[in-house]
Amino acid sequence: MKQQRPANARAVTDGIKLHRHPVRSLGGVRTVITLRAGTRVRFSTNRFHGTWHVLSDDRGARLLARLLWGLSYQARPGTVVLIDQRFVAPNPFDADPADPIVLVPGWCTRVDDQVAGGLKSRLSLSNPDGTVRWRTFGLDRALEPEAFEGWWDRYRGGEGNGRVSRRRGLLVLTPGSPDEARAWALHAARLDTANRYGTDYVYLGPWDHGYDGEIQVFRRFRPMLSVAARARAQVLSRPDAPTDPHSLRSAIWQEAEHVRGDAHLRIREWRGSAYALGAEAAAMLSQAGVSSLDDLADVGASEAYRRMRAAGVPGLDREMLWAMEGALTYRDRRSISAERRRELLDELGEDPTPGPVRRRRYRAPVRPVRSAPASRWGSS
Repeated sequence: MKQQRPANARAVTDGIKLHRHPVRSLGGVRTVITLRAGTRVRFSTNRFHGTWHVLSDDRGARLLARLLWGLSYQARPGTVVLIDQRFVAPNPFDADPADPIVLVPGWCTRVDDQVAGGLKSRLSLSNPDGTVRWRTFGLDRALEPEAFEGWWDRYRGGEGNGRVSRRRGLLVLTPGSPDEARAWALHAARLDTANRYGTDYVYLGPWDHGYDGEIQVFRRFRPMLSVAARARAQVLSRPDAPTDPHSLRSAIWQEAEHVRGDAHLRIREWRGSAYALGAEAAAMLSQAGVSSLDDLADVGASEAYRRMRAAGVPGLDREMLWAMEGALTYRDRRSISAERRRELLDELGEDPTPGPVRRRRYRAPVRPVRSAPASRWGSS
């Protein structure tokens, strides 16, 4: 199979090349469009709080937007877009296996369980019939602020009935109309991780006591994949690794904190029937004479930080200060305002200019390796 040029593999523009695969005996599906081998993009999927998630980074969101926008002009029944297993990675939270993704124009093509099962059995589509130029005329123009507002005002009156569902091991995104496909595309293209949280999201489909689907992007999506895979492997290598899926996920989440080097930033955690200090945070705070959340509330984040600094606690950085303030005010440390951060630093008498972030490197436990028994015949 012809290898893509590096620039084409990274391109997320109008007219990207995709592969076309004619299929037979697959219900109402006659043509499957896939990404070309070597395309530099990764997706993942999971289900959380009753909602199916499509996960990726900014580039993945822009590519998904192109695919949905181009699909919105599909008038001939029987064409679907498949993001197959080559471009799908285990999810970035606990490395659970993820599902391939199918985009279906719900206004002219129907994919039920039988069709999804047949499509799943042909995931290893090879030898495409040819390539297509996936045109997305109007998308870039619609993303301009004035044009977007005008487009959205016209669309707002329409009721979307699209659905996101899992069928036979495939995550199926089915916008109900061309306009809804374009709305999903515009929302995906506008996702931006350049914020303090490093993530952004948009819901898909109509509200019905919740949403069927969601697209969520992360600035550090690929490092998250690596951390989750490493944490999962580390947990499963233990002799007492949990067998219950829920317990296994919890163990992987905790191990991932050690892999990232931020386990000490879990100041408040639910333990038994009440909140308590996280284990790593408690070990650091004990050197400041703080043994509980009540103690931390009494002395305050700045004083606790000052005591730990005076005690020479290793691995102490300003993220710990923000984390303690967040725990005391029931907020994520990343939501602490710049003004409040300056106040905390003023209390410490520190320069508000942020210094280099020192990450605590994770070192996997070194397991003793038993030396091979000596040969009964001795060395030669």
